[in-house]
Amino acid sequence: MSMKRSAGTRATTLGSDSSGVKVDRQVLFDELRKRAEGGEVFSAVDVALAIGAAEPQVARTLIGLGAEGAIEKVDVGKYRANPIADLDLPDFLKAFSRASKMDATRMRDISEIERLKKNNDVMRTRLLRAQAERDHYLAALQRHGIDPGPLAAEEPPPAPGTGVRGSDPSGQA
Repeated sequence: MSMKRSAGTRATTLGSDSSGVKVDRQVLFDELRKRAEGGEVFSAVDVALAIGAAEPQVARTLIGLGAEGAIEKVDVGKYRANPIADLDLPDFLKAFSRASKMDATRMRDISEIERLKKNNDVMRTRLLRAQAERDHYLAALQRHGIDPGPLAAEEPPPAPGTGVRGSDPSGQA
């Protein structure tokens, strides 16, 4: 596919989808700037409806723009356009160009990394909360003069073939 270079208002087809639906860069830039002013959280569907483009192309673009730092990923499929307020059109076009060149595998990897980072943060929060709760109860026991005893040690896993199978005492199933 050849594309002639023209002003920043050109449209481009994103990804390998051959549906022919194009995302106009200028319209997308204007829409994201408008959303940045309001500070609202939006999805690819919201933007696609606002600019009249197909949702899959807009979703791929938003994932790429999020990876480029032009917009902020808030949650799965949710974005905030605050960083775009600092970009002018030429910088946005560079980020858009880099974002549209990403292949689907890289975009999936970026999404998966973001999901794993969020999951890691959630699990870290749960662990810290559990440790704080444990420390609270240990302190309460010690205040009342109760010895909590040693911390429970993990039991080693049973040796292979020594697991209990059924209720037959002879060990036969």
